[in-house]
Amino acid sequence: MTPPTEPGVTVVVVAGGDPPTPEEIARLPAKPVVVAADHGLDHAVAAGLTVAVAIGDMDSVSPEALITAEQSGTRIERHPPDKDQTDLELALELAARLADRVIVIGAGGGRLDHLIGNLNVLASPQWSGVDIEAWLGNAQAVVVHGHRVLEVMPGDTVSLFALGGPARVTTTGLNWSLNDEVLEPLTSRGVSNQATTPSPGIAVSEGVVLAVIP
Repeated sequence: MTPPTEPGVTVVVVAGGDPPTPEEIARLPAKPVVVAADHGLDHAVAAGLTVAVAIGDMDSVSPEALITAEQSGTRIERHPPDKDQTDLELALELAARLADRVIVIGAGGGRLDHLIGNLNVLASPQWSGVDIEAWLGNAQAVVVHGHRVLEVMPGDTVSLFALGGPARVTTTGLNWSLNDEVLEPLTSRGVSNQATTPSPGIAVSEGVVLAVIP
């Protein structure tokens, strides 16, 4: 199966962490293009998603899921186990070539080191031209390169983290606003802000910010 490459495509990347919840599956766009990262193929098959591409070293996917995927026309991209990139990073690399928006599900749970690595990979500058977000159970992590509008309501908590270095940030619709100010990494200044209007905006002119909605 060859994924589409036309503008406006949303790609859903299914990672191999916690299985996506029924609520997350119900929120996905209709007939999404799905890329599964290794064991994420098991999660995608169990959720009834049609997978366009499964990618990774395939060291943790079940034989049953592989057979089901191959029979349904899924393209399998195998990589050697001795590699420098995680399976999720490989999946994001592929998804970023296909999409304007990438939704990652199944990236939470499991090993803490995987979760930390996954969140850092999401914010890589190599995907700066793509809107990327991760759904983590009841939480959401939105990567901001440039400008993003957050899908939250007044009273919702929003925490902002500069990743990889300082970020110059302007916010609208948050209780404690930033006006072209530098948010430093390794500090807690951006933790537990609060939306005052629907759909607050985050603008980043330098660096990258991870907006976490717990």
